[in-house]
Amino acid sequence: MSQSFFEHPILNSPYEPPTRYHALDEEGQPLEAPPTSGRRPCDFITPVPKPKRKSGKAAQASLVFTDAEGLSDEDQEYNPKPIINEIRSHVETWRALPSDRDWGVSPATARLLHHWRRTEVEGLRPFFCQVEAVETVIWLTEVARSQKRYAHLWAHIEGANRQSSPDLLRIAMKMATGAGKTTVMAMLIAWQTVNAVRSPTSSLFSRGFLIVAPGITIKDRLRVLLPDDPDNYYRFRDIVPSDMLLEIAKAKIVITNYHAFKRRETMDVTKVGKALLQGRGEAPMTTETEGQMLQRACGDLMAIKNVVVINDEAHHCYEERPVGSVEDLADADSKAEAKENKEAARLWINGIKALKRKTGVRAVYDLSATPFFLSGSGYIEGTLFPWVVSDFSLMDAIECGIVKLPRVPVADNLPIADVPIYRKLWDHIGKEMPKKGAAKSGDLDPLKLPTELLTALDALYNHYVKVDEAWRRAGIPVPPVFIVVCNNTSTSKLIAEWISGWNRPNADGEMVNIHRGHLELFRNYDEHGNRLAKAPTFLIDSAQVESGETMDADFRKIAAAEIEQFRREKQERTGRAEDADDIDPAELLREVMNTVGRVGRLGECVRCVVSVSMLTEGWDANTVTHILGVRAFGTQLLCEQVVGRGLRRQSYELNEHGLFDVEYADVLGIPFDFTAKPVVVKPTTPKVVTRVQAVKERVAAKPELEIVFPRVEGYRVDLPEERISATFNADSRLVVDPSMIGPSRVTMQGIVGASEELTAQGVGDQRPSAIAYSLAAHLLKRFAGDDGDLPVHLFGQVRRVVREWLDEGYLVLNGVPMGVLDYLEIKDQAAERIFLACQRFEHGSKAIKAILDPYNPKASSRFVNFTTSKDTYKSDHRTHVSHVVCDSTWEAELARVLETHPRVIAFVKNQGLGFEVPYRDGSTPRRYLPDMIVKIDAGQDDPLNLILETKGYRKGDAQLKAETMKTLWVPGVNNLGTFGHWQFAEFTDVFEIEAAFAKLVEEAIRP
Repeated sequence: MSQSFFEHPILNSPYEPPTRYHALDEEGQPLEAPPTSGRRPCDFITPVPKPKRKSGKAAQASLVFTDAEGLSDEDQEYNPKPIINEIRSHVETWRALPSDRDWGVSPATARLLHHWRRTEVEGLRPFFCQVEAVETVIWLTEVARSQKRYAHLWAHIEGANRQSSPDLLRIAMKMATGAGKTTVMAMLIAWQTVNAVRSPTSSLFSRGFLIVAPGITIKDRLRVLLPDDPDNYYRFRDIVPSDMLLEIAKAKIVITNYHAFKRRETMDVTKVGKALLQGRGEAPMTTETEGQMLQRACGDLMAIKNVVVINDEAHHCYEERPVGSVEDLADADSKAEAKENKEAARLWINGIKALKRKTGVRAVYDLSATPFFLSGSGYIEGTLFPWVVSDFSLMDAIECGIVKLPRVPVADNLPIADVPIYRKLWDHIGKEMPKKGAAKSGDLDPLKLPTELLTALDALYNHYVKVDEAWRRAGIPVPPVFIVVCNNTSTSKLIAEWISGWNRPNADGEMVNIHRGHLELFRNYDEHGNRLAKAPTFLIDSAQVESGETMDADFRKIAAAEIEQFRREKQERTGRAEDADDIDPAELLREVMNTVGRVGRLGECVRCVVSVSMLTEGWDANTVTHILGVRAFGTQLLCEQVVGRGLRRQSYELNEHGLFDVEYADVLGIPFDFTAKPVVVKPTTPKVVTRVQAVKERVAAKPELEIVFPRVEGYRVDLPEERISATFNADSRLVVDPSMIGPSRVTMQGIVGASEELTAQGVGDQRPSAIAYSLAAHLLKRFAGDDGDLPVHLFGQVRRVVREWLDEGYLVLNGVPMGVLDYLEIKDQAAERIFLACQRFEHGSKAIKAILDPYNPKASSRFVNFTTSKDTYKSDHRTHVSHVVCDSTWEAELARVLETHPRVIAFVKNQGLGFEVPYRDGSTPRRYLPDMIVKIDAGQDDPLNLILETKGYRKGDAQLKAETMKTLWVPGVNNLGTFGHWQFAEFTDVFEIEAAFAKLVEEAIRP
């Protein structure tokens, strides 16, 4: 088995299409081979580590598509794997088309695709897997639907829906846990809304959306999809260009959990009361009608025709198999779970069908990491939804570093089973665990839990202690989280007590039976038996808390101590004394669960979560490092759902290679057939995450610390009336080498025969006069005014400037022919350098004005708020922002100089600030993010605003950035006269920054 897989599992950038993957054999085992080039095909192979004692091949967990004995009738042959791979191939080809005129989409869609695919802004742009999921839906909707050659794809989707969801058109996107489904939802809403507003008669788009979640916690978290939410993704995740925000505001979005589709009682009467009301007549209507239910659940959407439904965790939503069940449910627990699944799925799907009957449903978009039929559906559990059209699997996510890498047991020192005991813990302890409802008797003793379970808890806890110590040494302000997933409340109560302690009264009501708990870091009681003010262990029944209905009295009693603890803590945090009856216990427990691992929130100090069910699907805690399963796991589907609770990364900072660092989640008790190997893994030091934010108190005391800057979208250049001249400098130089155009000489050789050398010569006429003419004609387009008319009367002068640029050696060809200057990309870069040189001419700057964003013409340092694991420089008195993020030692040195120079009024690092400078790299529009904005006292009435950049090696794009700043942005903003005076400077020697800045200030204040 290849060591490289375990030492270097991350192969690809999260922001780019995957280009390599780990090769696996037929059993899913990594091969002794280097990574394979290309994209991993959609084949649903789960790699299975071979237990050390088990002979023969490891059993491959299968995901059922069809079954000859029950699933295969003439309407059932839907294996989505070939279709997914084919669609992926078509989308890749479509994505590679260079011109949006060939994309076959609306102008609004093309604008959004450009925005999502941009590469110059790191950290704000979506992951590739998010863009691909939305691209697939866009391609199917706007491109494939209208072309006959793709008719078979839509025939597959429509046939799959006729078989499984006959009244709806569903399209599913399979995305690994932690891959960012909420962002994908925002992108889908943006695409639909902008097109619906701009093309209101189109039958493809809608501005009405019903988002259905499996629980209240996810429902609350999805509020970022509402355009009027203060933290909405459209603005703060930069999902749409700023000029589209007004159109996004026209969307009608309702977020609900599927429980809202249950018809409620309209009259609070008993059975006897109903009989009295009925008398001798008809039974009174005491439940909501379908219309009343929809009005309550969907609200404003009832006035919109043909809404779009988005299902989060959509594997809970399906219709039962119409031709009879093919499931094989053996035990009572499996049958009970299947019944619950069936009831939930029926409620969810029937609610959507009811909405279609009332208002119409244009499309249903399903998002899930595991879009498979559950037990109770009538299909074999784990059968993939046949309407899945895109797949970004857990293996893909691991190879892109988007999720943690789970580790599972592969060997132990007790040779009594084919696989390690802790791999399938429930098989060894299940018969000894209490049944559902056993906790009501009150006689259960935590000390009587099976020893295999206690040993598993101890073993996993000991590793947790080491991880916790590493986190504390690294200065991470929150602890790692250990979660235990149980089968019922009786089990969860016992385990929580064994871990964290218990306190029970004797016959006289005195608290005498006190136990502090066995795991020190998880104890909820001190040495005197008093409950800790901030207890680290948290008990929750996910299913009850998520339904939004009244909490079961039994669980409320079981969790009484936790509820009271967090009620008091909430009072301490808010300073408000509230009566216990005024706080909804379920809401309080949801708040704790939803804030685990977040500084300053109720869940901040939680170290251990003991849960019934699977915790919340979509639970976004990213500090989980250890998971223990104490329940039966019948399928890999269930295993992946539970393990998914621990897969969210703690850090999203790229390393020096442009990749994420590997993070791990250690898993016991869950027979998750995934990559594992008993190798010694070098521990990686956890990264400290720092909150960088604007400090309101500083500006309240010193308003001058706030830095306001313009949001520039472009530049307007007034043409000279008489002549065009240029001032060339070092930044006017264009160096062209094979790295820009590809090899210009290639040696070709076969097995036998003579070799041949191919030499590139470029295109077009290579005579200097012809090249100057062609380049001048191209450059003239850059001088066109707002009306687009070419100033042909200036052609002679433009040609003269071009010849000057060529003759004075500003074009440098290293190993490439002169003819490459006729390549459009090279011609664009040459024209841009000459154009900027023309703006440097002594009269040019007066004719330049910046064009501001019409919707947001200015921004401020007051909106900075983000987290980072990079090194920071903490500034106390000269910046509005709490920290300066130091991407390099150069920036740290510059921050030190700015902090100490007496003329500096305020400064701010341009990270999370939103300060961008538009420039052109050839024909490609890009955005440049300078390092710092500094406000200095230059001895004038108004301060001078300096834009500073630290740069060691200046590549070609650095030249264009600097030239744009000096010749377009700075004079353009200064000519507006509304943002004060601005200046730009670069520092190219780290040891001279202090002297260079002092000289810069001295020149600025010189009369």
